[in-house]
Amino acid sequence: MAKAKATVHGAISLVNAIANQKGATLGISLKVESTVESTEGKGIIIQSENQSLSSRLINKTVEKIVSKKDLDQNKITITLDSEIPTGYGLKSSSAISSAIALACAKIFKPKLTDQQILLAGVDASIESKVSITGAYDDACSCYYGGFNVTDNAKKKRIHFEKGPSNLTAVIFIPKNRKRGNLKKLPILSSVFEVAWELARKTNYWEAMTINGLATASILNSDSKIITDLIEKGALAASVSGNGPSIAAVVKKENEAAIKKVFSALEGSTIVSKISNEKAEVHEV
Repeated sequence: MAKAKATVHGAISLVNAIANQKGATLGISLKVESTVESTEGKGIIIQSENQSLSSRLINKTVEKIVSKKDLDQNKITITLDSEIPTGYGLKSSSAISSAIALACAKIFKPKLTDQQILLAGVDASIESKVSITGAYDDACSCYYGGFNVTDNAKKKRIHFEKGPSNLTAVIFIPKNRKRGNLKKLPILSSVFEVAWELARKTNYWEAMTINGLATASILNSDSKIITDLIEKGALAASVSGNGPSIAAVVKKENEAAIKKVFSALEGSTIVSKISNEKAEVHEV
């Protein structure tokens, strides 16, 4: 019998990867905790207060790490506790799959590298159809924290560095969960390419705002909101992921003004610090 607990954080988008398979993300401090316990028996049991989680993603992630032989001999109980709202573009599925992969590896495959653990979650995301690109960009910022600029097709981090810890992300969670048509994102692939190149050269805030204007116009968010947030002091603002949440990166002194912009809309606001914390796991 063994038990391990992993902690992985969420992230926001700087450049959406759907158009060109190239993305950029930034870690935030909202977190997911996954406790994995193996006892005699068989089967995977999931315990979580959040009913909208994809059990298919969770099962696939476990199967990527735990061998068929071990699965036949162990009952695996997974307890999930997440601060990240699911289905809003805040990388909850990347954080969850990484946390489960990390905890399972601690028990069953302690020699796996960070990259192998991370890819288990990415592959599980593709196979369970939770993500189109496998969200390698998302997984990197959830797992390593900080800024990550990635080539998702090659599963490579092209550039990464720590994020400024004195900044916060003010995130708006709209009441209406409707997302726009993702298939239309490639229409602006040249714009996303420009945004990605900016991120690669560490012009993160320009990249994020260009991404924000482009994604908002396609995914039915009001692109005026991006302009309003910049006007009120945000360093950058964008739809996060495929939406519908909107994230603004701000200095402490501008936080109130940014919250005020969001308070005029229907929904709720979360404030989260920029995070450079790497995923961690320990035996319980």
